[in-house]
Amino acid sequence: MLVVLLVTVLPPFAACDSRPQESSSRPNESSTRPNASPPNALTTPLTGPSLALREALAAACSQSQRDFSKFLTTRNAETFSTLTPGARIALMKRFVLLDEPGKPSLVTGASGRPLVRCETPGGAAEAQIGGAETTDNLAFLPVEIRDATDTVGENVMHVRMGLIRENGEWKLLSVGLVLLDLPSLAAEWDAAEIESTERAAIDALKSIADAVEKYRRTYTRLPDSLANLGPAKRGAAGPEAAGLLDADLAAGVRSGYNFRYVIASASTLGAPAKFALAATPQTYGRTGRRSFFRDVNGGLHGADRQGAVGSEADPKVE
Repeated sequence: MLVVLLVTVLPPFAACDSRPQESSSRPNESSTRPNASPPNALTTPLTGPSLALREALAAACSQSQRDFSKFLTTRNAETFSTLTPGARIALMKRFVLLDEPGKPSLVTGASGRPLVRCETPGGAAEAQIGGAETTDNLAFLPVEIRDATDTVGENVMHVRMGLIRENGEWKLLSVGLVLLDLPSLAAEWDAAEIESTERAAIDALKSIADAVEKYRRTYTRLPDSLANLGPAKRGAAGPEAAGLLDADLAAGVRSGYNFRYVIASASTLGAPAKFALAATPQTYGRTGRRSFFRDVNGGLHGADRQGAVGSEADPKVE
């Protein structure tokens, strides 16, 4: 599971001879987050690449995009920030065996090595970090990843993780025999994500249209803007903030698409009043290709408009 997403071959320098420099496999290796819980909780601080890898795995477990990006090289972090939310989550999932965000526990494994345990409502996984081999600014660490219920090691995954020192800090370099090169993979990931982001845009348009109609039934008029459909900042819902959409959609943004609402008739009052909706990709070719348009009669249209707003002349979308 770890290496499915990564396809770029590791360059020759990763195969160089390494000399053991850090004894992270010693039983007294420990966490920078001391606590008094289990007797195997880590109590003295890790350092160097072992610490960086442990924290990166913990961030991947909790699916914290901000924390995980701290352990990417500058080049990879820049690309990571431009990926769709779904692609960022998908990358972090590759570092653990679980799909849901979890709660990381930082302890010592039975062998005395630092271990990250990732617990979710659906299950738990463990990643045990071995001793680092370092040469100059490169470090390689063996990691054993298993389901937490696998006590006999029947399905252990062995992965050699590479890190590189950049500006004095250790960053993720490789997973197994492949280089973590996000710029090279971004286009491929975006292409895989486009279908889902376009489907999400269609669903969002339907949600907005339903919210507008519910607003009409409640207040006998159309809302002046999408903001009128959002949650109230304080107090009960009302015509200024009806609580019919979440904050993102009320702001006209979701899953890589921008949404527009237009009153298409001369009046906002009563059932005869009409409106149109549009959805356009925030970054054409990356977060979506098709632009979508809901006409005043409720018909949904979609076409590749090179990022421009669609119209009722576009083909219908089922």
